[in-house]
Amino acid sequence: MKEINKDIAQDEINRANVLASRIESLITEARTKVVSFVNTAMVYTYFEIGRMIVEDEQGGEERAEYGKNILKKISAHLTGKFGKGFSVDNLQNMRNFYRCYSKYETVSSISSDNRCVPQFNLSWSHYLKLMRITDIAERKFYEIEATQNHWSLRELERQFDSSLYERLSLSRNKEEILQLSKKGQIVEKPQDLLKDPYILEFTGLPELPNYSENALEQKIIDHLQAFLLELGKGFTFVGRQVRITFDEEHYFIDLVFYNRLLQAFVLIDLKKGKLKHQDIGQMQMYVNYYDREVKLESENPTIGLLLCADKTEAVVEYSLPLNNNQIFASKYQTVLPSKEQLKKILMEK
Repeated sequence: MKEINKDIAQDEINRANVLASRIESLITEARTKVVSFVNTAMVYTYFEIGRMIVEDEQGGEERAEYGKNILKKISAHLTGKFGKGFSVDNLQNMRNFYRCYSKYETVSSISSDNRCVPQFNLSWSHYLKLMRITDIAERKFYEIEATQNHWSLRELERQFDSSLYERLSLSRNKEEILQLSKKGQIVEKPQDLLKDPYILEFTGLPELPNYSENALEQKIIDHLQAFLLELGKGFTFVGRQVRITFDEEHYFIDLVFYNRLLQAFVLIDLKKGKLKHQDIGQMQMYVNYYDREVKLESENPTIGLLLCADKTEAVVEYSLPLNNNQIFASKYQTVLPSKEQLKKILMEK
């Protein structure tokens, strides 16, 4: 009887724990939605405040004095009523916000007085950062990516500082670059994953290659979340130094990932120096092994990516078969690149 009572008591504890966990998840989700709703409402409010300021400014006779006089009075009034958040600088940001986003080609929301306004999905801090991006196509790209991938402000800043838009553009033709600003990064084939270079500044390693490949690999593992974000959409980590064996010999693949969007394994080898044709041949062997021994019939062909400090395009081209769509080579950098340099290369395409 005692044993039965003990089982019943334990069952009640388990049921209580499960129910408590479900309720906790529900409350957390609700609170997240409330915070998201409040942030979104604030952004729309700031857009409307910006509109009112711009329309009043355009109707005034002394525009040059507008910022010095009217905004100061508005700021004093609103600060007295609502506290922080309505400084002259922030009111100017709201004005710039309206000017910037009222010109967007795509509008998908209707206000209460039947005016079209853009749809906003990010926080005010995100839009303060986005407004500073002068290239409209580039700004739209980062807005789409930040929304789709739920980037924090810090991650948005990191992706912009690492020139993600330019790096993706370098591996695409003009039509594909145009699509980046309309749809963001779409992953439908292996080439869509590629960046050149990959930026690994989160490792903290110096620019000069006075570190070993093992040290680079360990730094990537130590900062795996940052590396997954740098790789892009749909990646999950499988393992490091993954061993494959045949003919009584062992080979070790530096890093193995799986991409859910492409439904394919992605094998990564790290090369500290200049890429050699032997490195490409070794990766071909790894890819062949995975295709024949590891991947399921329902999965797509394995992708091999060689990350190297330097490479010669001719070596890559002639070491791989024509119409290759499985093995790729990209440079990596452990310091942030110059955006000006990347934009110059992009303009020369």
